[in-house]
Amino acid sequence: MNVQNIMAQAQKMQREITKKQEEIYKSTFVGESEWVKVTMNGRKQIIKIEITHTGDLNEEKEMLADMITIAINNGIQAIDKEIENKLGPYSKQLGGLL
Repeated sequence: MNVQNIMAQAQKMQREITKKQEEIYKSTFVGESEWVKVTMNGRKQIIKIEITHTGDLNEEKEMLADMITIAINNGIQAIDKEIENKLGPYSKQLGGLL
């Protein structure tokens, strides 16, 4: 196999991976629990937290903290799933290097 062909293929794959990463970074993802909705970007940065619970939060602070944690973790899982969907095929091609 020609080294120049291999390098050209590697450069093409790198451009494709970079494009997919940028798509993920520009996307927004939502994680939710019963009381909280968290919006994050593809870099796993929180953009917005909404409290959707209508009860007395002063008496339920511990539960609210748990709901925030659940919503954030759900958002991170959604991002990780999108990363796997978009970049997983490249990882297989590169023998798991991604």
